[in-house]
Amino acid sequence: MRFVLTAFISYIIVNIGQIILKNHKKLLRYVGFVQNVLEEEDIRVKPEKVYACFNKDKDVRLSSSSGAVFSSLAEYVLNKNGIVYGVTMSEDCYSAEFIAITDRSGLTKLRGSKYLQAKVGDTFKKVKVELQAGKLVLFTGTGCQVNGLKNFLGKDYDNLICMDVICHGVPSPALWREYAQYQEKKMRGKLKSINFRCKDDSWADFVMKEVIKSIPKNKMKKYFISKDNDSYMRMFLQDYCLRPSCYECTAKKVKMSDLTIADFWGINNVAPDMDDGLGTSLVLIRTAKGNELFESANRNMKMKEVSYEDGVKGNPAEYRSCVRPSERDKFFEDMRTMRFEELKEKYAAPIRYSLKTRVKRKIKATIRKILRVIGGRK
Repeated sequence: MRFVLTAFISYIIVNIGQIILKNHKKLLRYVGFVQNVLEEEDIRVKPEKVYACFNKDKDVRLSSSSGAVFSSLAEYVLNKNGIVYGVTMSEDCYSAEFIAITDRSGLTKLRGSKYLQAKVGDTFKKVKVELQAGKLVLFTGTGCQVNGLKNFLGKDYDNLICMDVICHGVPSPALWREYAQYQEKKMRGKLKSINFRCKDDSWADFVMKEVIKSIPKNKMKKYFISKDNDSYMRMFLQDYCLRPSCYECTAKKVKMSDLTIADFWGINNVAPDMDDGLGTSLVLIRTAKGNELFESANRNMKMKEVSYEDGVKGNPAEYRSCVRPSERDKFFEDMRTMRFEELKEKYAAPIRYSLKTRVKRKIKATIRKILRVIGGRK
């Protein structure tokens, strides 16, 4: 009997060891996650007010990542002869950069998420010149970019409004360039535009939309790639390619913006009446100046005040940095030596869904399209 019991215990220990060996990376990430929660739970900088809202213009909302709140606020500033600073993709689509716009026609360039580090250049100097000239300025960027601007200016300006976005982390621009060139070679064309968050089918199940001008036939072709199968998005969402500072983001502890915007993930559970599948924004009001802008510019928005806890429940990146993967350094070593095809195979193998899951997703997407057409939107 003792022999049988000893053998059984040995069997259990061996199997537990095998499970740990097979899943050690996941376990390490989990331990890191728990440590992050324990260390950063008390750094939350609560705003004055929190809202769920979206722009009533469905076309504008469709061209935006979430609820198109940025467009409403930016239009208000532009109507006051102000200047809006934000990020757009470069003409060759190989990089992202800050630009200033002074009329509504430029808003299309600034709408939508850009998942790579943007070039700041001399933007801070230009903002200072406009502020000193008395111009109303709306500056939009990540929390660290807003903090960088405020530290550069060295003083408060009544005519400056800063708005940041809740940021998961900033991917490497070098990786994006490699990816873009890989896609061009693969599709035999030139990348003309990129939409990181195309939601023609769904806000939650967004896809990458790439428009490529084919070289042989000189025709524009559109490619729609699921975020689960796109190699760049897979590397980004697994946190391999972020800046070192993103894993210990100080901008989550020191908030210098007047208001913060983001996707309101989990809105279907918090306020179902604010979820029509087209995208809902989360808005965090941090200062009296931010509140004044929001109150002045919300005429074309549907909105509902919610608690801070409900607002960030599905968006912990508001107060918590992502966990640095144990393979992060190795990833960048491989990026310098491997062809993108090899890097992709090692770090971004596509998710293989079952036939049942693929069919269910297709049916849901088709139903959403039908409902939108019935609702008068094509």
